[in-house]
Amino acid sequence: MRSILKKLGPGLLFAGAAIGVSHLVQSTRAGADFGLGLIWALLLVNLFKYPFFQFGPRYASATGESLLDGYKKLGKGVLIAYFVLTLATMFTIQTAVTIVTAGLASSLFGDFVSIEVWTIIILVICLSLLLIGKYKLLDNLIKIIILTLTISTLAAVGFAYFGNSDPISFTQIFPESTLGIAFLIAFMGWMPAPLDISIWHSLWTVEKRKDTEEFTPKTALFDFNIGYIGTIILGICFVLLGTLVMYNSGSTFSTKAGAFASQLIDMYTTSLGDWAYIIIGIAAFTTMFSTTLTTLDASPRAMDKTVELLAKKDYKKGYLFWIIFLVLGSIAIFLLLESRMDLLIEIATILSFLTAPFYAIINYILISSKHTPNNWRPSLFLHILSWCGIIFLIGFGIWYLITLS
Repeated sequence: MRSILKKLGPGLLFAGAAIGVSHLVQSTRAGADFGLGLIWALLLVNLFKYPFFQFGPRYASATGESLLDGYKKLGKGVLIAYFVLTLATMFTIQTAVTIVTAGLASSLFGDFVSIEVWTIIILVICLSLLLIGKYKLLDNLIKIIILTLTISTLAAVGFAYFGNSDPISFTQIFPESTLGIAFLIAFMGWMPAPLDISIWHSLWTVEKRKDTEEFTPKTALFDFNIGYIGTIILGICFVLLGTLVMYNSGSTFSTKAGAFASQLIDMYTTSLGDWAYIIIGIAAFTTMFSTTLTTLDASPRAMDKTVELLAKKDYKKGYLFWIIFLVLGSIAIFLLLESRMDLLIEIATILSFLTAPFYAIINYILISSKHTPNNWRPSLFLHILSWCGIIFLIGFGIWYLITLS
């Protein structure tokens, strides 16, 4: 077991980054508003996004370099496009995950300070962990966090299920209203995560290869599949929790982070009993803290690498610059939009969905090209699934834009 755990890492970091707003907020809200009616969307989007996420660790473990190195081989324009897209979205994404974490911290540990102060405290803690412990600490810490998150979430689902006396409907629903369609797109946008996390995963895989020589391509794919299946299972768990506790309750979520967190935990404890407070609280907080920590590491790591590749120069303080820049930018956006948490999350998730085809197409082209060793190019099944996934992502994006207009 110790040997297996030592080999795991980037896949669990992927899970830590993925299991956040998409699960705690969006999946719970999907269950509260639609019951189990959107399970089809959760499973479908996970299926069609699978190959593009998998191509990250596949390429990195087979070549020893990140997807960003591969993007440069496809053309400098691809790398520039990635830089622009990331610069446009990373602050919103970091703020969206941190604001929910701050709300949960305020609810669990006390509102003796404001949400703004909690946001700064959480970002400083994450910043300190990353600058002091670097990748090795992140790799070890995430295993504890994911284990805690999984046990507490499964326990919460179990207690909620056995304490439920109402019939559960498995009838699937396709939203027809404009608001319902907007939620569906937002729900799928971050389910299980934005596609650019494949790039983060490739960077973590390169770091893991430096730390463990035994991290072969087969090990990398096993590690990824463990993390990916875990995100799907926990996504279903949070939809179930929303269904069992909130569906048809007539309750609506607050748009403010602190009120949302208190409301979320209170709804569970009201339904399950006060004894469930600590279980739900641990599940919710570890969910969001892991996402805040991993995204704070990944975006600066990716931007630093991108700048180095474009400038053909190594910057010793590049990671430090980008991580501090991200922290300051996130705080600024938070102070402007703290009162509209729902708007912030919706903007971030929809942007992620609309940019997904870019990452899907580029990842597919790279993994199928001469830059990937022949033995590790996709199988026929992955080729077909990739084509279907690209058509799905483009089609849904166009449909959403048409519906909006």
